[in-house]
Amino acid sequence: MNTPPPKKPPTRAIGPFIPPPYELGDATAFQALERGEAEPYQQQRALKWLIEQAAGTYEFNYYPTDRDTSFALGRAFVGQQVIKLLRLNTSQLRKQDG
Repeated sequence: MNTPPPKKPPTRAIGPFIPPPYELGDATAFQALERGEAEPYQQQRALKWLIEQAAGTYEFNYYPTDRDTSFALGRAFVGQQVIKLLRLNTSQLRKQDG
């Protein structure tokens, strides 16, 4: 039951408060992840959706109002923390804990 990745990225509606677009494959990937049954491609798809769509990590987070800009930056902060953990040198942490 391999679900191919989307062919092109969905367009984002204007406004950081608008929920991000998703596809059936995104929802099934997250549901499989929650059950602990996600295939590697589903794990990657869920993480990609979280970072790129839900958090808008790579978006230009400036909007006409301070409130919208703050909202967008809050979302992006979540994505940045996920990226940080993905790139963290865990061997250094093991040395500090040991």
